[in-house]
Amino acid sequence: MGFVKVVKNKAYFKRYQVKYRRRREGKTDYQARKRLVAQDKNKYNSKKYRLVVRFTNKDIVAQIVFSEIVGDKVMCAAYAHELPRYGLKVGLTNYAAAYCVGLLLARRHLTNLGMAQLYQGKDVTDGEDYN
Repeated sequence: MGFVKVVKNKAYFKRYQVKYRRRREGKTDYQARKRLVAQDKNKYNSKKYRLVVRFTNKDIVAQIVFSEIVGDKVMCAAYAHELPRYGLKVGLTNYAAAYCVGLLLARRHLTNLGMAQLYQGKDVTDGEDYN
């Protein structure tokens, strides 16, 4: 084996640029984020909304989010730990609870927009479509 030159000298470290903090932590893929939040130029500064759902060991978090230059803004949020108020006491992280959190988020968002009366839910759930 021959002589190997040391590459990481003072000149290397003077020019070294550290990556963004969230990239270093492995939390954000900025290439994917750019594609996700970039709005078309012909939309003229209109917001691009996205539904964010996170599953933890004890909770489910659902949010409607849009992006701005200073950071992401949350329009509305719903959590699985709120479900006992509506009668769902156990199983707050299963598939049915995820559906309930999404439904709660949708109703809450419609109420915030003042459109809850336009989109009424069913009073009696009879499963008519599946019989």
